Amino acid sequence: MLENPEPAPEESTYYYVYILRCSDKSTYTGCTSNLKERLNRHQKGYVESTKVLTPVKLIWSCAFTEQSRAFAFEKYLKSGSGRAFAKKHLLSAEV
Repeated sequence: MLENPEPAPEESTYYYVYILRCSDKSTYTGCTSNLKERLNRHQKGYVESTKVLTPVKLIWSCAFTEQSRAFAFEKYLKSGSGRAFAKKHLLSAEV
């Protein structure tokens, strides 16, 4: 009798909220499921919001397992209280 093999673990998909420091010292907050590729697109000037602000530097990121939570946190960070939170708690240690 053959035993049933254990099911393969589901491929983990993460959603990243990230903050960039732009060349003019401003910040840009975004969300993506492929952080490496998204940063590459920012650096190459393919992202409309940052194309004239290159080079950019990743200064903070956080991974979420649920897309809805990642988008909600990105939205929060773009609000007035979210920007204050980021400045105080996420960006205060920036070198």
